[in-house]
Amino acid sequence: LSGTPVTAVVHTAGVLDDGVIASLTPERMEKVLRPKVDAVLNLHELTGELAAFVMFSSVSGILGSAGQGNYAAANTFLDAFAESRRAQGLPATSLAWGLWEQGGGMADRLDQADLTRLKRVGLAPIAVDEGLRLFDAALALDRATVAPLRLDLGGLQGTVPPVLRGLRGPVRGTARRTARSAPKGALGERLAGLPAAEREHVVLDLVRGEVAAVLGHSSAQAVQPEHAFQDAGFDSLTSVELRNRLNAATGLRLPATLVFDHPTPLALSRFLLAETLGVQERPDAAVAAVTGTDEPIAIVGMACRFPGDVRSPEDLWRLVASGGDAISGFPEDRGWDV
Repeated sequence: LSGTPVTAVVHTAGVLDDGVIASLTPERMEKVLRPKVDAVLNLHELTGELAAFVMFSSVSGILGSAGQGNYAAANTFLDAFAESRRAQGLPATSLAWGLWEQGGGMADRLDQADLTRLKRVGLAPIAVDEGLRLFDAALALDRATVAPLRLDLGGLQGTVPPVLRGLRGPVRGTARRTARSAPKGALGERLAGLPAAEREHVVLDLVRGEVAAVLGHSSAQAVQPEHAFQDAGFDSLTSVELRNRLNAATGLRLPATLVFDHPTPLALSRFLLAETLGVQERPDAAVAAVTGTDEPIAIVGMACRFPGDVRSPEDLWRLVASGGDAISGFPEDRGWDV
């Protein structure tokens, strides 16, 4: 109303434009930052003396959130800005909310896989009446930043955000094995002494189990070994999540392009097996088989690229020793006029 003094500000605006870091252009960053950073700065400059200056932030800025680097940055600014206003003697509270279960907002963009991912890091949806009580309780604390969350500690699985690791109690069964699998070469220790055929089954079962967890399937049996990841519903975010889970489960350092380079569970399991054996043991038998023959060896490569799916010198020796070939298509990223 005209002439009515503004005594409090509650800023709730936000926009999503999710994507992995490599895909975040300046335009996509600006789109997400503007309604939070620019809007809050404008409110700070245009409002006078206030009783309350409340900003709706997000727990994504505290815990991190796959595919939301821009959104996490925008909300981290709000948390920091609340501290800055307080240092100036001005009221400010930034509420780093968890997910609300009410539909109609940004949460409408979340599918079942997204909700399952949040559950694995211990976040449960907040009911509307519960959220209103948390709002009142947070303001009563008189602190710059408060994180109103509903935690489900029993749902914590796999890679847990560092902030929450101290809250998780003893882990049993499969979860215990996952939590303890971080030491480098853990998969190699598990495979040591197993016959070659059994090794392949163990690694494939591991991959299918992690794929099932990422996609929200109740059983690894739902994952077909030769079904392409893209056809199963994988995108850039779920691909990175699978890479992270396999990093933890194997002790390897795997590339972010893992799913795109090895597009089926079977292909991925074979790659992991080769990588694990490369870490644990040198393929001396393969080298001996090559050097002990009188046949000429021809290895054709181009610049610094390995052929086909080969990713290391050890892989190349294994390929040669097995008598295979690795003819790959002409690379499309050279910019040459052909």
